[in-house]
Amino acid sequence: MTVRWGVIGTGGIARSFVRDCAAAGVEFVAVGSRSQSSADAFAAEFGIHRAHGSYEELVADPEVDAVYVATPHSRHAEDALLGIAGGKHVLVEKAFTITAAEARSVVDAARRADVAVMEAMWTRFLPQMAMIREIVAEGRIGRPRVVEATHHQALPTDPRHRLNDPALGGGALLDLGIYPISFAVDLLGLPESAVAAGTLSEQGVDTQMGVVLNHPAGTQSVLHFGLDLASPNGASIIGEAGRIDLDSTFFTPTTWRLRDRDGAVAEEFDSRERLTGYAHEARAFERMVTSGEHEGGPMDPEESVGIMALLDELRRQVGVRYAADDPSTAG
Repeated sequence: MTVRWGVIGTGGIARSFVRDCAAAGVEFVAVGSRSQSSADAFAAEFGIHRAHGSYEELVADPEVDAVYVATPHSRHAEDALLGIAGGKHVLVEKAFTITAAEARSVVDAARRADVAVMEAMWTRFLPQMAMIREIVAEGRIGRPRVVEATHHQALPTDPRHRLNDPALGGGALLDLGIYPISFAVDLLGLPESAVAAGTLSEQGVDTQMGVVLNHPAGTQSVLHFGLDLASPNGASIIGEAGRIDLDSTFFTPTTWRLRDRDGAVAEEFDSRERLTGYAHEARAFERMVTSGEHEGGPMDPEESVGIMALLDELRRQVGVRYAADDPSTAG
């Protein structure tokens, strides 16, 4: 079975995803936008034959098996639920939703409809992460104790930009922090407790945040992220007998090395690819669709719900609130 993809949204991440996945042979048959002209332009750019002037038309398209939700965070739950109601399998760009309550509603709806839903945390599906999990499982760094990771970018400062608008889920956490947080959870499991401190903008979104997570079995992660400065964005997994160091940028196909306890390099790896690497998650999602096994794997939907609950708590500690936090504004 060939999975035929539709795309909800025509922004920058949709372009990156489609460009990369199409080059790897993923089949895109339709795109939907809130304007026909935007859908037409996107379709022409990527050679997609069907362009819909609304998301509703896209999810009603009988030629579409799965949809990729590439809209702003504030629309993820709404658009995922739209796709599920249309009987489509749904890959939702990270962060999965705005709140854990929204994430729960999406996962439960997918189960009722017997369709696959997954967060598009593409790092989880990179070959380098499969290798790293294997190295850790083999005990080559001993028992892992600490994960350190950063993600900083110098992003637009315009207060009207979605990154700086709390109504659109702005701030560093959902756009940047999700990477080191998901990375730490992947390796150490969901935390048992969390401590966060951050700096808020005049608009009330987090411009930077530092986080310490206490994971099971006495392990910790120490993470920092911010949207108003740039850094190398490396990461380390530190065990009792060695460590793994990932170079810039750790959540992309990159170079990395295995070190012994004294810091000497035991083995070096170059996981860089010709393409960006988005196609790995698309192919993994297609396998979920065709196999009928809609849960499990490197990015299980229940873990996405757990991560969203963690993000809710980090925001609470720092003082960031979204409209979705208030049930009276829902819908």
